[in-house]
Amino acid sequence: MKGRAQPGLSLFTTAVQGFRFSREWEIMPFMTAELPQENETGQTVLVVDDMSDNLILISLSLQDLGYRVVTATNGADALNVAKLARPDLILMDIAMPQQDGLAATRRIREEPELQDVPVVALTAFDTDGFRQAAFDAGFNGYLTKPIDFDRLRNLIVKLLARDKGNTTRL
Repeated sequence: MKGRAQPGLSLFTTAVQGFRFSREWEIMPFMTAELPQENETGQTVLVVDDMSDNLILISLSLQDLGYRVVTATNGADALNVAKLARPDLILMDIAMPQQDGLAATRRIREEPELQDVPVVALTAFDTDGFRQAAFDAGFNGYLTKPIDFDRLRNLIVKLLARDKGNTTRL
């Protein structure tokens, strides 16, 4: 794996040379041994999580699906990265240091150039109270960890296919 990071803005890029996965051993059901195609979708997803393992797993999975991925490790950085990268969709953890995902999403909704970008909560909190708080803050979707990557992929496809500005819950 090869990548380059800049302060406040991270872009995961992968290069697999000379390494092949065995057909008997796959990381995720939808991941394959073939090299990912170069940015098949042309769409950018911002992944925000304070846990580096989650960032890497989600980023690599999205890249395998053809998305360009940028990352942030807290809510404060998420707003700055979103302004720079102009993502098509944001995947946001709720519990993070400095600024949580609820506050970050409220701030994202205040930015004219970002207010229509779909934001999906990826969180360990599986209560009706947190779910309602997320939708009240402006989230468009809510998935709990551990992440079901089939559900995540389907939700991303639905949200990206919708008209910008439609904030109906999914």
